[in-house]
Amino acid sequence: MRSYLALAFAVGLYVPASAAEAATAIFAGGCFWSVESNFDSVPGVTGTVSGFIGGWTENPTYNDVTYGDTGHREAVLVTYDPEVVSYEQLLMTFWMTIDPTDAGGQFCDRGSSYRTGLFPVEEGQAEAAAASRDQIAARTGYTIVTEIIEGQTFYPAEDYHQDFHINNPQRYEAYRVGCGRDAVIARLWGEMAFLGTAANPYPD
Repeated sequence: MRSYLALAFAVGLYVPASAAEAATAIFAGGCFWSVESNFDSVPGVTGTVSGFIGGWTENPTYNDVTYGDTGHREAVLVTYDPEVVSYEQLLMTFWMTIDPTDAGGQFCDRGSSYRTGLFPVEEGQAEAAAASRDQIAARTGYTIVTEIIEGQTFYPAEDYHQDFHINNPQRYEAYRVGCGRDAVIARLWGEMAFLGTAANPYPD
């Protein structure tokens, strides 16, 4: 898999950052507990918030989104230091921790609220997201179904969902193993799986 994605490192992965202020990005990658856990271990990420995005009702609850019909997806708002990690790097972490070929959810979590998506919130993110998606598709041959959607409102989830992997480690680990997430990611991405996280840091 490394040969498929070599160009990802050559083009834009290590873009020098000049901004001094924190930046934000929003990623929908299935269960927000797992997306939050993945990004929390990326150097340069300073905060993560689990929530919902992409629907048509205001201030949705978890029950609304999961059992109702609000159009939202589970997502995570990531705050990061662009002098330490770039948006392009975070995009690579996103791809290497999800199954972007699955249009019906992620892993054991099925339904529209678990669909993957990229939700640009800052200038240049939409273009960078599209370039990254196209690059991954070209290098792997995978049909990428992850959507890129601008202009959406992010709503934080209830407090008990925040930092779930930290506050409920045993329950979270049982869920993650039982859902088969890591096995699918390892099969899809090989040596590149979990890129940027503590399990597979960005190369020097």
